[in-house]
Amino acid sequence: MSRVVVVGDVMWDVVVQPHAPVAENSDTPAAIRVTRGGAAANLAVALREALARPADVVYVGSRGADAMGERFEQELQRHNVVPLLRICSDATGTLVSMVDERGERTMLTDRGANDALRADDVLEALTDDLVHLHLSGYTVLSGDNAPWIAGVIDHAHERGATVSVDVCSWQPLQAFGPALFLSTIRNVDVLAANEVEAVHLVGASAYEEALQQLSGYHDEVVVTIGARGAVVQREGVRSHAPSQAVDVVDTTGAGDATLGTYLAYRLDGHDPAGALRAAMAKAASVVAGIGSAG
Repeated sequence: MSRVVVVGDVMWDVVVQPHAPVAENSDTPAAIRVTRGGAAANLAVALREALARPADVVYVGSRGADAMGERFEQELQRHNVVPLLRICSDATGTLVSMVDERGERTMLTDRGANDALRADDVLEALTDDLVHLHLSGYTVLSGDNAPWIAGVIDHAHERGATVSVDVCSWQPLQAFGPALFLSTIRNVDVLAANEVEAVHLVGASAYEEALQQLSGYHDEVVVTIGARGAVVQREGVRSHAPSQAVDVVDTTGAGDATLGTYLAYRLDGHDPAGALRAAMAKAASVVAGIGSAG
C-alpha cells in the first residue's frame, strides 16, 4: 500500500447565499449551510474518491480541542481519508463565505488552530511508502511556515515522491510576496492556480503568459479559468478542457475538487489532458450545490 499525504487547513465553512440584496442594520433572508471546509481537505476527499490505485490518503493539519475539530476528523474518516491532526488550545478555524448571484464568493477567515502546524507534523507523515505530497498554498503562506516548507519538499523528493502546491488565494499571496512564494516552492513538480493567482504570481497581463512563465519553473502547471474550464502545460504541451457546468449555484470548493481529481488521475497514470477532462466533470457536480463538502 502506498501513501498520498495532503497538508492543509482544518476549517468549518459557513456558506451564506442571500436571497435578496443585503439590508444593512436589518435582516435578509438567505440560504445558510455549515459544512466541513478547508481547501486541501476538499482536495483530499476528491482525490480519495477518484484514486483507483491502492493508497492511503492522509490529511495533516492542526485543529482545536473542540467539537468542531472532532467533527472535522469524523468527516474525513467518513470519506476514507486518514486524519493526522495536531490538537491545540486555539479554536478550530472557521470561514464565512458570502455567495453572490453568479455563484462567486467572498470569504472572511479566522485561521484559529491552523497556525499551530509544525514541520514535524508533516515530516512524521512522510513515510517510505510515500508517492505524492500535496501542500496547500494557505499552509505555505501562513504564519512562520515558509522556512520549513522547502525542507519538507526535499524530504518528499528523497522518498521518491512527487510534490504539488495549490496557490489557493491571491490576497495572502500578495501580502506574502509572489517572488518569495515561488522561491519557497521552487522544487515542486505540479503547481496549480486559478487565473487571477497565476497572473499575480508572475506579474503577467493574462493567464496564457503566466502559464508559459510558470512552466519554466515547474514540470506541470494547471490553471483553472472559471467558466472557460482549465488548462495544463507539461513539457511544452498545453491542453485545454472546457467547463462541463450547466447550473452554477456556488463555486466554493470547485477548484479544490478539480485539482484533487486531476492529481488522482495523474497518479493513476492518465495523461494531463485526460486527467483535466475528468477534473472538469467533477467540478461541474460541485458547483451545482451549496457548500464544498460532500
